[in-house]
Amino acid sequence: MLTKDEQEKYARQIMLKGFGLTGQEKLKKARVFIAGAGGLGSSSATYLAAAGVGTLRIVDYDKVELSNLNRQVLHWHEDIGKRKVFSARDKLKQLNPQVTVEAIEEKITQANISQLVAGCDLIVDAMDNLPARYLLNKTAVEKNIPFFHGAVYGFEGRAMTVIPGKTACLRCVYRGAIPEETFPVIGVTPAVIGCIQATEVIKYLAGMGQLLADRLLVYDGLNMKFTEFKVKKDPNCPHCGKPAKGKK
Repeated sequence: MLTKDEQEKYARQIMLKGFGLTGQEKLKKARVFIAGAGGLGSSSATYLAAAGVGTLRIVDYDKVELSNLNRQVLHWHEDIGKRKVFSARDKLKQLNPQVTVEAIEEKITQANISQLVAGCDLIVDAMDNLPARYLLNKTAVEKNIPFFHGAVYGFEGRAMTVIPGKTACLRCVYRGAIPEETFPVIGVTPAVIGCIQATEVIKYLAGMGQLLADRLLVYDGLNMKFTEFKVKKDPNCPHCGKPAKGKK
């Protein structure tokens, strides 16, 4: 049930057709796992907290560096040297004290990923390298947890929503391994993509609208274009295809 203060705080979104008190209560009950407290994580977590998602579990092992501050808006100059998860938690609690923020200072690995996502309803991909994204995607498919992918490079960003058992997954789109690298990025790009991810999460929880399922949305900020690509489920996908499901 929503308190009187919550009804007042979220009044403008409760007014939305098809959202209402029921939609807000669904957000309040939700537990969202956010992998990464960098550029994408800062934006998606900010708007999920502002919208009233009940619990945000944020996992990151890095410390705040000066070079992060052009895009990672949950971290300020005074936070340099702090663990990102604790810096993010402190800002989010100031933004919305009614939201529970679970800050976990760990590097996401194959050994701990199952434990880290345990009890969460959704996974937001706010990582900065493809191997980690593959791991999140595989875990989401195996555990039947909806997965919200986002990626950025320079002025370009991408977003896609994966509903395990129903839609194509991230591995259906990207094949092969891409080495980790330091890449360029302008701060507004993760802001745009992180907001798209947060929008998808809110829509999914409230049961509204059309998700980016079987669709890869590409944002070109330099030319201000959005392009959509249809994505087909790969029957031989190592993560979501039949061969993968047959393996123990």
